[in-house]
Amino acid sequence: MKQKIPVCDCEVIHEDVVKRVRKTMPKEEDFYDLADLYKMFADSTRVRILWALSRHEMCVCDIAVLLGMTKSAISHQLKSLRLANLVRYEKQGKVVYYFLSDSHVKDIFEKGFEHIHE
Repeated sequence: MKQKIPVCDCEVIHEDVVKRVRKTMPKEEDFYDLADLYKMFADSTRVRILWALSRHEMCVCDIAVLLGMTKSAISHQLKSLRLANLVRYEKQGKVVYYFLSDSHVKDIFEKGFEHIHE
């Protein structure tokens, strides 16, 4: 039997709550930026790349071998991740190493895994 979801069936507005929340509400553009950030996590290839980079910095060739994909496909995803400021790179001679932009990226990633394993 399907469980019925409770619905608020009243006309009472809790103005104090609405005002309090409205005062702390971020700007509209911040919500769009956050939604764009989470879109980066909507692709399993990008998530696997982020997971790998959360363990160690890697070059495109290493990531391609690890994930069983072409260097071109990995490069394409890394560009998206770079534009979203989730990864950065450092060139050492002819090799370009990618790594997570900062500890926040790793935190977001780890919290996501915690959530799905609850």
